[in-house]
Amino acid sequence: MNSFKPGDRSIAQMLKCCTSSMLIAGAAIVLTSCGEKKADADVSTAVLRFSAIPDADTTAQAERYQPVADYLGKKLGIKVEFVSSDSYPASVQKFANGDIHLAWFGGVSGVQARQAVEGARAVASGEADLTFKSYFIANASTGLTRSEDFPGAIANLSFTYGSASSTSGCIMPSHFIMENTGKGPMDFFQKKPIGFSGAHDKTALAVQDGTFQTGALNFSTFDKMLEAGELDPAKVNVIWETPPYADYNFTAHPALEETFGEGFIDKLRDALVSCDDAATLKALGRKKLVKVDNDTFAGIASVMEKVKFD
Repeated sequence: MNSFKPGDRSIAQMLKCCTSSMLIAGAAIVLTSCGEKKADADVSTAVLRFSAIPDADTTAQAERYQPVADYLGKKLGIKVEFVSSDSYPASVQKFANGDIHLAWFGGVSGVQARQAVEGARAVASGEADLTFKSYFIANASTGLTRSEDFPGAIANLSFTYGSASSTSGCIMPSHFIMENTGKGPMDFFQKKPIGFSGAHDKTALAVQDGTFQTGALNFSTFDKMLEAGELDPAKVNVIWETPPYADYNFTAHPALEETFGEGFIDKLRDALVSCDDAATLKALGRKKLVKVDNDTFAGIASVMEKVKFD
């Protein structure tokens, strides 16, 4: 996507339109050939397939998440496979269709998935995900510097989000724009079209090279890229950080209980929150996982209804 078009639709309405086929397919399919089995089937041949939103470069996605599959397979004594997703909506659609039964979602995509599948449960998040935040960044040529005040001057500069379905790269930044200015993004930004890079790392690089003057992305990606030398602080810098909110989460499909037996989702949750495997935590970019539930993300669901691109 390159930009949102003006209209009276809320973010929730816009995202529902993007995944309408997902909901239709999800209603028709309860269990598919992708490892789903009935309760009386041989669990030894069942496969737990999981996916993740492509919040960064997708070329090494399978390699990145293989340690998670290895850890869960060993801990739970089952076969676990990672399934790549090339977009945020694709990961939600796979979940709704029953093609995957576990996903590492963002706040928004997690809400979408749980709304599409009755009985789906958020089970674990990174400890840092309960106080997640976004950065607003700017190319050094703008002259903007870091401030505790919302950077209203970006209204007259070119701006890029990440994915339209990204919690920290679009939805929450839009929420804070509205909260601080009383305007929706289409009214606030005077330079159009608004950009959509598709991923957090792409946003950072697009602002650094001057393709866009400003942008928004999650704090974790920016800090890691800066530490790795992928970003030059003389060319791009943080100008404002948002207040905290809940974001990334593992969401489990209720069909897991039919496949692996009653109580399996609790076992899965416990395996995640007790994880001290360095490779697994590194793959997720987290130091510790903690228990969560659907209510943890009620604030995100509310924001999805309120944020509008008028």
